[in-house]
Amino acid sequence: MTNVALTVIGPDRPGLVSAVAQVVAEHEGNWLDSRLAHLAGQFAGVVLVDLPADRLSHFESALRSACASVDLELVIKPGDERPAPTGRTLTAHLVGQDRSGIVAVVSSALADIDVTIDEMTTSTSATPWDGGGLFQATLHLRVPGGVSDQAIQDALEALADELMVDLSLGAEDD
Repeated sequence: MTNVALTVIGPDRPGLVSAVAQVVAEHEGNWLDSRLAHLAGQFAGVVLVDLPADRLSHFESALRSACASVDLELVIKPGDERPAPTGRTLTAHLVGQDRSGIVAVVSSALADIDVTIDEMTTSTSATPWDGGGLFQATLHLRVPGGVSDQAIQDALEALADELMVDLSLGAEDD
């Protein structure tokens, strides 16, 4: 079996997931993991599938055809055979006034202490009290040995004052 990572993006409409899933099923593939979203009228997805190695070339051809027929742009990359990531996991939640650059500042601070962002979900909404923007983020972090929770807390708290956000850090299942 071969892991393949797919990314798709195009104008959102019913049937896009079905178009991709049909091709995976027709080639005896297994849909392992995915992140799918509607963003600004566009459908965007990242999907990991497992396929029999002898079906890969036919799968790629069929998927390109199916995606073209529903106006999806497609990128296909072979899965990485590296060992599973190591280190403990933590979750960080940030909430505060929206402003340009929050993600750049937070991700840079985490990279500086060798913490990886495994998954990040962000959103903005209007605040009920003044109609301003409210930024919210949930980050699932992979922390290597030797980096303490306190080091992460300190790095993010230093930003919390600068960015005017509230921050919480906890175990992955919190």
